[in-house]
Amino acid sequence: MNKYRIVLDTNILVAASRSRNGASFALLQALRNNQFVALASVPLMLEYEAVLKRPEHLQVGNRNIPMTDAFLDALSLFIEPVHLHYLWRPQLRDAADEMVLETALNGRANALVTTNINDFKPASHFGLSVLLPSVFLRQLQEDLN
Repeated sequence: MNKYRIVLDTNILVAASRSRNGASFALLQALRNNQFVALASVPLMLEYEAVLKRPEHLQVGNRNIPMTDAFLDALSLFIEPVHLHYLWRPQLRDAADEMVLETALNGRANALVTTNINDFKPASHFGLSVLLPSVFLRQLQEDLN
């Protein structure tokens, strides 16, 4: 069985950094256990870094910059890099979400996992599934059984 190829929206990493109890944190555990392949481009990794280092996210997650750098270094060990051969802009209302969609399309992802499904409705034009983290986790669990 082929592993799912997934792009994680930045909000998944933010949610996981704020709580160990939710589906977003469980997804990172599943990634660490090699249950799926996470894809990221350089612009997306830079977005992860910029957002996770915002003071409000550091404070809520009780983290600092070196801890965030260590997390991103560890995350990169589980990421398959994606080179952006084609830019598909504009497709979405939020320009910051464009790099997430472009990473998914260029990386031949099976799905994009986000807590903001409505922001990625145009992804359906490309045959790309957009899933909540809980839905994707359920799908992973069903495939394991």
